[in-house]
Amino acid sequence: MAHSAVPIVPRWPGAAAAALVLLLTFGTLGAVAWRAEWAGGLAAADWAAIRFTVLQAFLSAAISVILAIPVARALARRRFFGRDLLITLLGAPFLLPVIVAVFGLLAVFGRNGVFNGLMEWLGLGPVSIFGLQGVLLANVFFNLPLAIRLILQGWLSIPAERFRLVATLNAPVGRLLEWPMLRSVVPATFLVIFLICLTSFAVALTMGGGPRATTVELAIYQAVRFEFDLGKAALLASVQFALCVSAAILAMRITSEAPSGRGLDRTVQRWDKARVSVDSLWIIAAALFLLVPLAMVVLRGLPGLMDMPVSIWAAALRSVLVAIGAATLCVAMALALAVRGGFLVAVIGVLPLAASGLVVGTGAFLIVFPYIRPADVALLVTLLVNATLALPFALRAIAPAAAQVREDYGRLGASLGMSGWSWLRLVVLPRMRRPLGFAAGLAAALSMGDLGVVTLFAGQSEETLPLAMYRLMGAYRMETAASAALLLLGLSLALFWICDRWGRGNADF
Repeated sequence: MAHSAVPIVPRWPGAAAAALVLLLTFGTLGAVAWRAEWAGGLAAADWAAIRFTVLQAFLSAAISVILAIPVARALARRRFFGRDLLITLLGAPFLLPVIVAVFGLLAVFGRNGVFNGLMEWLGLGPVSIFGLQGVLLANVFFNLPLAIRLILQGWLSIPAERFRLVATLNAPVGRLLEWPMLRSVVPATFLVIFLICLTSFAVALTMGGGPRATTVELAIYQAVRFEFDLGKAALLASVQFALCVSAAILAMRITSEAPSGRGLDRTVQRWDKARVSVDSLWIIAAALFLLVPLAMVVLRGLPGLMDMPVSIWAAALRSVLVAIGAATLCVAMALALAVRGGFLVAVIGVLPLAASGLVVGTGAFLIVFPYIRPADVALLVTLLVNATLALPFALRAIAPAAAQVREDYGRLGASLGMSGWSWLRLVVLPRMRRPLGFAAGLAAALSMGDLGVVTLFAGQSEETLPLAMYRLMGAYRMETAASAALLLLGLSLALFWICDRWGRGNADF
């Protein structure tokens, strides 16, 4: 009989997953550093791109957090019909393909959009959203829901007994409860969004406005695709990696739990509610800002959905296959690392966050270019990079469940002589089906909407649906692009729903 937890699964799957992640992060970074033209230094345009990258990330994070605070407070204080559904929908932009969201924003705020139509009706001139303002608008659209969810969790973590005590003492809720929570939650939320905005390549590619609105990643793309200056691209990729690592380290160092204390899990009753109109205004404004662009995608894309050219359907098939492959590989790596456990999980889970997808793609391009035509391995490299970049999110869902299974059944399995595949099939998988399904759906949805590394490798015959849609928009074929956007949105949500629904189903094998 086992008296302590013993390893009953082989260690090589976890080691293989770790090796692949290290190869795709440090290996590609090594190729970038080796090829970088350090002696030439950075030109004035490169420094301008660095400044713009940091500026847009800082402003995007600041605006997202500032707007999220009153919305999260209103959601924490109010109970209304459809509240849970609204909070769920607030997570949709995270799963939404970037290029689809950009199309929806253009339908609302673009030159021929609803907003400019209203401005013209009022006798005012049109407003251009290309440039810094467009990048900020798109980044806030993506990251405002994330900020709301993170800050709302902080509010909901304050025990009901604290509010009851403050109300009994007739003391200020904001100074005694809300402000300490915000001091703990807001800095980490700001830095997480800042890190995300540093790597918002697709946003800068579609919403940028020329040299004054060029990010480092966009400069890398231009150096590879238009100038074919691989040395300059490698140097810029090194700079981008340094920016991401700095932001990731800072975010990890200041991340802390809100000092809320423990409670009895009672329903929170708020006696400090402002007028209903104030909270309602914030909730309605946030819902309109986030949901109207999605509605415009559906309205504009539906008429021509069945009349799209064959090339779009072929690109959609390639995207689905890549997404399924990336999700399968991502979940397999996450499961191997989570089952093994230990410090390795924490380290490997952080590495992809510090690595930009375009930096990894640049390194992979430098590795394969002397030997293979990059277009020949475009889909394979895209699959590998997408699986690796989704790994931290998958690990976050899978690792706690794996640790619980190991704690509850590890000694029993060892005493019964279970190991390897039998332990995985009979014990681990049935009890981890829900997080596995969620992680697979998330990885598939993120891969479906990727418009990063594929832009460096793919030609016309290797393009995925996001890349095909971007090229349609560049050619001003907006009707076809609208239908492609709706198709991409439907496929992304369908893949996530199928995987998540499988995870929520009967766990018997």
